[in-house]
Amino acid sequence: MAEGFDRNDKNDMALFDRVPPHDDDAEMATLGGMLMAKDAIGEVTQTLEEADFYQPKHQTIYKAIIDLFSAGDPADVVTVANRLDDAGDLEKVGGVDYLHDLIGSVPTAANAVYYATIVHQRAILRNVIAAGTKITQLGYNAEGSQAQEVVNLAQAEIYEMSMGKVHQDYAPISSAVEATLKQIDRIQKGEIESGILTGFRDIDSVTKGLQPGQMVVVAGRPAMGKSTLGVDFARAAALHQHLTTVIFSLEMSQIELSQRIISAETNIPLSAMRNAEDIDPGRWNVLNNFFIKLKDAPLFIDDSPNMSLMEIRAKCRQLKQSDDLKLVVIDYLQLMSSGKQVESRQQEVSEFSRALKLLAKELEVPVVALSQLNRGPEMRNDKKPQLSDLRESGSIEQDADVVFLVHRPDAYDKEDRPGEADIIMAKHRNGPTATFNLAFRGQYSKFQDMPQDYQQGV
Repeated sequence: MAEGFDRNDKNDMALFDRVPPHDDDAEMATLGGMLMAKDAIGEVTQTLEEADFYQPKHQTIYKAIIDLFSAGDPADVVTVANRLDDAGDLEKVGGVDYLHDLIGSVPTAANAVYYATIVHQRAILRNVIAAGTKITQLGYNAEGSQAQEVVNLAQAEIYEMSMGKVHQDYAPISSAVEATLKQIDRIQKGEIESGILTGFRDIDSVTKGLQPGQMVVVAGRPAMGKSTLGVDFARAAALHQHLTTVIFSLEMSQIELSQRIISAETNIPLSAMRNAEDIDPGRWNVLNNFFIKLKDAPLFIDDSPNMSLMEIRAKCRQLKQSDDLKLVVIDYLQLMSSGKQVESRQQEVSEFSRALKLLAKELEVPVVALSQLNRGPEMRNDKKPQLSDLRESGSIEQDADVVFLVHRPDAYDKEDRPGEADIIMAKHRNGPTATFNLAFRGQYSKFQDMPQDYQQGV
């Protein structure tokens, strides 16, 4: 028995004396990508923790990058080097030259998440080995009568190792109900808003505002006004409720979008924005006053071309961290890029839809995604859009909490209710559906409430 024990013990020692699983190249490439692009930082932090790096110097560099990013500061070679130098760690990690080596180890920041996944997988394997080593020691050191206790300890060790980055998100129904009742009580007392108001009386009455975690789809045929309605939601949130809002405009430039916002807010016709001769001294005065009022407005516009889903997610996470992001508007869904090959466009749009819903839940903000409708409405006599008209609609229809379909009868017949629009709420996961009658003021690029006593057809 003693001889057999010695042989097994030697085999175990040989196993545990081996270098633990790790990948230095992947660690370097991950850090290099983070140093190259801030968008990569937000993505990598969803996968990695500091302890996932095997090399201590890589842990130190990672922490410096995250500290800068969390403070809203740039995290490049210069700023990271300064931070490490201030902490007395720069020479320990190999100096500025090593930071440049990190950037040189990766061709593009777009692959940072891929390398981070490799680093995380190696960390899991090291945790398995560590847990196995501890369980082995428990088995060798226990007496026969303690066998069941050792089994329990081993199970606990495996469970703790398997938890990783998993958080306890489940809760007993009693606590969930209690939280709901408290929220209702706070709403009644006026302590919290019911949601982010859209700026439209009847829509807000039915929806109680756009809710955190919701994916809201605004859809329509081209030139119906879906972009206008999305910008109206953003204006109401950022300019009138002072809530941080971001518009990702994949179709219009920042200048085009700002022209629409200026026109809607000042009632200076959109056409005048594009014709300098129409801006007289009086209108200049209005514009200057609006600019002063707008200076500190928490509205951000991103018109980056070929924007990928990864970029949008990273930017939203950064704004949530730095400016307490409250509303996201994306114009529009079918123009987004995944940056990878897919079997079909429908599959790609489905992935976008699901990812935006998850982003809304993760950041606890409403995400308003604008979407194209197919030609279905034009085939019907009344031209009214339906939920099934959403292009590549399967997943969008399923993931959305609220779907608004924009319909303007006068777009098909100038004599049919000119200047009016129907905003058809075709889906409302948490309440009734309805159709809202709004005025469309195209010259000012905005929708408006109808007078309260207005009756359609009178």
